[in-house]
Amino acid sequence: MNPYHPPYVYDPAYSKRVAYFCMEFGIDQALKTFSGGLGYLAGSHMRSAYELRQNLIGVGILWKYGYYDQVRKRDQSMDVLFLERFYNFLEDTGITFEISVDKHPVKVKALYLAPEIFGTVPMYFLTTDIPENDYLAQTICHRLYDSDSAAKIAQYILLGQGGVKLLNILNYDADKIHLNEAHGLPAAFYEYYSHKSLEKLREKFVFTTHTPVPAGNETHDIRFLKKMGFFHDTPLDEIRKITKIDGDGFNLTLGALRIAGRANGVSKMHGEVARQMWSTATDICPIDHVTNAQNANYWTDSILKHKSDAHDLEGLADRKKTLKIKLLKEVADQTGKIFDPDVLTMVWARRFAAYKRADLLTWDEEAFDKLLQNQDQPIQIIWAGKPYPMDYGAINTFNKLVELSRRYRNIATVVKYELSNSKLLKQGCDVWLNTPRVTREASGTSGMTAAMNATINFSTLDGWIPEYAKVGVNSFIIPKADLSQPIEQQDHNDLNAAHKILSQEIIPRYYEQKEKWREMMQSNMTQIIPFFDASRMAHEYYEKIYR
Repeated sequence: MNPYHPPYVYDPAYSKRVAYFCMEFGIDQALKTFSGGLGYLAGSHMRSAYELRQNLIGVGILWKYGYYDQVRKRDQSMDVLFLERFYNFLEDTGITFEISVDKHPVKVKALYLAPEIFGTVPMYFLTTDIPENDYLAQTICHRLYDSDSAAKIAQYILLGQGGVKLLNILNYDADKIHLNEAHGLPAAFYEYYSHKSLEKLREKFVFTTHTPVPAGNETHDIRFLKKMGFFHDTPLDEIRKITKIDGDGFNLTLGALRIAGRANGVSKMHGEVARQMWSTATDICPIDHVTNAQNANYWTDSILKHKSDAHDLEGLADRKKTLKIKLLKEVADQTGKIFDPDVLTMVWARRFAAYKRADLLTWDEEAFDKLLQNQDQPIQIIWAGKPYPMDYGAINTFNKLVELSRRYRNIATVVKYELSNSKLLKQGCDVWLNTPRVTREASGTSGMTAAMNATINFSTLDGWIPEYAKVGVNSFIIPKADLSQPIEQQDHNDLNAAHKILSQEIIPRYYEQKEKWREMMQSNMTQIIPFFDASRMAHEYYEKIYR
């Protein structure tokens, strides 16, 4: 394994060498190196880059306990389980090297994921969980997104400094290092220490930001970062000089924007939001946009695709019902509720976070009750998603929905929202509900993979949706809120609009206009490709960001 040897011939169009650094990769259910959307996106990128034969490798961290397993307590409320993982398909490269964390030497081992295992580009996963380290050093790679600040910064150093050291050992002379979010920023400071050239940093590093609000961009005390070794051994005055961050708080995103040569948001709308958000910041790199996408070969049910390609609408509907029955068996297994495959089934499933408003429909108790008590044109609603394990507000929302499901026979909340169940939900439901406050969702990709499986999006006009939605043709859309209004008023308007569209448009069309509904199903399968397949995204990164 050492030095690096390309495992296949690259397409000459993608000969530029790129190393893609990310904290999480959602490649396959068997490899627990992901938490949610960022990881799903990165996993699809690695798959599509392989299909295009791009000269790109992935660098991540092997998380001993993954993110966490979402399980239940005795009363059905959510619980968190950290379960140790073992993988027999990762190769020991024989590469061990040293990084510095908090002025202490830490040994790092690199493991290799070969392309033929899951159909990805070559990938390397770093671990400190080896006998050569003391217990504290071993724990650096135990939990993805550790809530402890020191552990979190140590993880960023592992990814960044460790990733660059690995590239050097492999003799993989990257033309570009792609930081997918700012977690890997220590890579740039480790590089800078060797040549002291900001210009060289800008030539090599590109940066993707996923967060559309200033408060969501991580800030840490600059002296704490210096103590931990985030900046390697570069003096603090020099760090301030090249990043132009003078205060005590060091914003990771702003630092990345000032050392990278190019940056991008992850949808057209997010690119505009990001440029506006950082418009007062001086000396930042250009912020373009590359709209997120997902790997259709991985996510799409092949029989649905065959029926769609053949314009067999009846066959498409029959296959959809088969997939729905499969989903409803999982719901019954988890909750004891037997749902009807002939009933309109709507799913809300993604990370539980306040701005995503998982429980929006329940905020009007009278309207929600009327919706669920309709016997003539019934609806079934399923919620799923994993909050951050220490986000007690989001966990409380999840548990409130569990409690609400005791009152209604036609709603359910399921756990284990990971790659496998994500596929199950997207392939089996009729409507995919997406309710973020507008401008807060940088992109979102779950609706893309739902559409790849003939599921109809019902969404606010945020993230990637404005680039895709055709009202009544492939989607139902909650009209864009007046952003000048208070948040409470925006929420109220979205709530009323959602119930109105559900009761007056979506439910009647499902039950009274079967042919139009099936046409919408097929429109999704034909219109989502090719733009929202990750092959377009992977190609666009080479054209717009790596150039």
